[in-house]
Amino acid sequence: MTVRGLIIRSQSGFYTVQTEGGQIVCQLRGKLKQGSRTGDIAAVGDWVQLTFIDEETGMIEEIEPRRRAFVRMAPLPQGEYQQILLANPDQVVLVFACAEPTPRFGMLDRYLVIAEEQGIPPLIVANKIDLVGAESAREMFEPFIDLGYPLVYTSAETGVGVENLHQALTEKVSLLTGPSGVGKSSLLNVMQPGLGLEVRRVSGTTSKGRHTTVFREMFPLEGGGYVVDTPGLKALALWDIEPEELDGYFPELRPLVEGCAFSDCTHVHEPGCAVIDAVEAGDVDLRRYESYLRMRYGEGE
Repeated sequence: MTVRGLIIRSQSGFYTVQTEGGQIVCQLRGKLKQGSRTGDIAAVGDWVQLTFIDEETGMIEEIEPRRRAFVRMAPLPQGEYQQILLANPDQVVLVFACAEPTPRFGMLDRYLVIAEEQGIPPLIVANKIDLVGAESAREMFEPFIDLGYPLVYTSAETGVGVENLHQALTEKVSLLTGPSGVGKSSLLNVMQPGLGLEVRRVSGTTSKGRHTTVFREMFPLEGGGYVVDTPGLKALALWDIEPEELDGYFPELRPLVEGCAFSDCTHVHEPGCAVIDAVEAGDVDLRRYESYLRMRYGEGE
């Protein structure tokens, strides 16, 4: 008889699965590992069917189809490998600081493009607003609100916005990511005492050495839901997006493309380009347009 469960922890081929009856440590049945592999077979967030070996161990017999996954490419000697940071997320929570470190909006744009491409709703968290003040924080992040992205302003130091963040995470499976030093662990500790410390333990282990280390864990939230953290990512490649598709993942550019004079318009120099016209008219934020150009032509953030 098989039992359904959720993978909540993954390390070196062993998976902790949460079932209605408790947690079971499992391995993959051999048939699931047959054939060539270009990415993770199973990941934290996957729903699986398992059979018991004894009361505490089992075998994963089947991995249910994923609704979506947050994926990045990990370079290996034999080629690129699709590393699943979280399967079946309800949202990706992009945590950036208003200061210390200075927000890298080019990186935030890149995260948003990846979330758009992978079909995962994003939530932006602007943390450390106590360092700059509410008005300056709004000026920095307002363009993202204008684009329709949900945004929460927080301060782990003063507690501002922490309850709003907790509500946004409750009853959802959320992937937390963003640059190092933005205060993810501090926010989680204020929201749920001890949670950030647990998350930091896992993130610190995951980020050691090469990105081939596989150690991920979902942490339950009071009130329902789970959070999964990722180590601070220095770079995130747009590995599954062709240059000519990129404008479709910028919500402010997407409706303009049909108005371009040329169907293969790059929005750089062509006459009759609706995107360039919108930038010049101030209808498209210049910084976001420049971010699009950097992504398209492979330049730094």
